[in-house]
Amino acid sequence: MPLIKLNKLERKRLGTLIACLICAIGAWLFMALNGKYKYVAKTELLYKDEPQNKAFKPLQPDRVNLQVEGTGWQLLFSRLRIKPQSITVSLEKLNNRSYILFSDQLEQINKQLETSQRVISVKPDTLYFDFSKRTIKRIPIKLVSDLSFVKQYGIASQVQLTPSYVNISGPQEELAKISQWYTDTLKLADLQQTVNTRLAIKQTNSNNVSVYPSSVGVKIPVDEFTEKTVDVPLKIINNSDYYDVKLYPKKVQVTFMVALSSYQEVDEDFIEATLDLNEWKNLHHDKLTVKLTRFPEYCTLVKVVPRKINFIIEK
Repeated sequence: MPLIKLNKLERKRLGTLIACLICAIGAWLFMALNGKYKYVAKTELLYKDEPQNKAFKPLQPDRVNLQVEGTGWQLLFSRLRIKPQSITVSLEKLNNRSYILFSDQLEQINKQLETSQRVISVKPDTLYFDFSKRTIKRIPIKLVSDLSFVKQYGIASQVQLTPSYVNISGPQEELAKISQWYTDTLKLADLQQTVNTRLAIKQTNSNNVSVYPSSVGVKIPVDEFTEKTVDVPLKIINNSDYYDVKLYPKKVQVTFMVALSSYQEVDEDFIEATLDLNEWKNLHHDKLTVKLTRFPEYCTLVKVVPRKINFIIEK
């Protein structure tokens, strides 16, 4: 296909024409995007001024559509960066009625937006709520942690939470589903000394349930651990026929890791080692297996010697 050959003057005129066309399109686009347009933005609802003497449950989702008036630039980028990402709605009127009208709060809502944006309407315009009697429940706090320790170190005793309980309030049917409340995750690494800190508790996911207090004191006793071995006497269980059982040996050696601060305190009295005679009566084993039915908390078992015990039954 033959190419159209242009001389130097014709090429210059064509270039000028294209440049003018691009400038015209750019100017038109700039003017168009600077104009005012209406568009819809989905946003999340946040509540304030909640009624103190009664519990409530929203009867619709916590997202609404805002009919927003803004520039073409905002319309162009609304899918990439919606403003606002959330709006706060006052529930003060719920003290006298069971619904909230957005049309009554458009002025307050617009104060939360960028100055060049304006909410014209909200869909749905009315929020309805279901009310029930508000009750209070006291539940324990559970620490959520991600801890690592320097070698030979660990938690030496019970972790202390102050307070150890939180008060939650809301509808009775919702509180009945909650038995404990969690903290935020405490992340600490290379621990080798006791930790004293303050940690926030998990925020409620329900607008209808409130939690107090919002933070808790945490004390994690950390100590160096060392190995200790004690001789523990054996105890026979399920000897319903009162056989005379001779054990060889009568004691086992239990080796475990214990905190230095508890080394003298923790002894054989903290451990219970048992032998189940049903192993012989029902399973016909010729040796009985040692089981530790009581073991000191915050100690780590290393080994039990021996694990199998010889015995003689005298009828």
